[in-house]
Amino acid sequence: MSASGRILAVESSCDETAVAVVDNGRRIVSNVVASQVAVHSATGGIVPEVAARAHLRWMIPVLEQARRQAGIEDWSAIEAVAVTEGPGLAGSLLVGITMAKTLAWLHHLPLVPVNHLEGHIYAAWLLDPDEPDKPAPEFPLIALVVSGGHTFLVEMSGHLTYRLLGQTVDDAAGEAFDKVGRLLGLPYPGGPAIMKAAAGAAQRDRVFPRAWLGETFDFSFSGLKTAARREVARELGTDVNTMGSDGQPLPEPAVAELAYGFQESVVDVLATKTLRAARESAARTIIVGGGVAANSVLRERIADGARASGIRVLVPRPGLCTDNASMIAAAGFFRSRAGARAGTDLSARPSLKLALPTTR
Repeated sequence: MSASGRILAVESSCDETAVAVVDNGRRIVSNVVASQVAVHSATGGIVPEVAARAHLRWMIPVLEQARRQAGIEDWSAIEAVAVTEGPGLAGSLLVGITMAKTLAWLHHLPLVPVNHLEGHIYAAWLLDPDEPDKPAPEFPLIALVVSGGHTFLVEMSGHLTYRLLGQTVDDAAGEAFDKVGRLLGLPYPGGPAIMKAAAGAAQRDRVFPRAWLGETFDFSFSGLKTAARREVARELGTDVNTMGSDGQPLPEPAVAELAYGFQESVVDVLATKTLRAARESAARTIIVGGGVAANSVLRERIADGARASGIRVLVPRPGLCTDNASMIAAAGFFRSRAGARAGTDLSARPSLKLALPTTR
């Protein structure tokens, strides 16, 4: 086995077909992503069977592009093949796992399974090809992962060591963005659309509830979706129980005001809990990952709060917050060096956990 530190990774947990090559868990050599956003826009959400079929269509072209960009001719220069084993959509995961197992077998390389959520955390270690070197995240650290399917806080005292502080008890923040965006008649995905609409709000006095803003580090967003639904019904002068889930014919100023109020509620809860966790844990670094981490308001709110406490904040650029294979390669490097290996019996683990809840 080569000890080059060069990892080729495959990611297909949801609706992004991705392959990347990363050196030593940090420097991106190639990073190719085929997005399915246009495919799922018509339904306003991901249809699992459609996603799996799209992965089948794009996996080999994406692999070939990533291989060419990395200049891979001799596969002996690759230390290992990393792949997302979960969590995610079973059919989507299986496409990537099958490709990774085939590559590992064909080129006599170790196969390294990676937790998708771990990948979102290790995206903070990544450097773009021409990006200057910078210090890696310092431990102990607090990581907030917030995406369409997951919202949680973990404490890390070292590599691959996680203590779960809190998680969503119902819906993830990203899922709430998508559902409320659809309710407001905004395009899919809802997160970027709500952020854009909110920026144009002339009146910013719409106040939404801040659920579970107390001592616990857990999150809840289902009630916030209900509150948004009631606000839309009030704006329309209709019965909330007779409304559908699709976009409502609201005036543009009302859409902007509701988007602003909703976004403020989500950002306030996420930032407040993350900053409190960092202070209580004496963290040196805060990492924010996952698709919702691309939200500029959330990034700025956490950065402003951490600055007063002298805590470093690392948020990957937006393209590395959403699903990609570079983050899987970064995590895969540390997993590989820790001796993680999988055999040909590796299969999808749709409900894979990163860490179990602990009491503080």
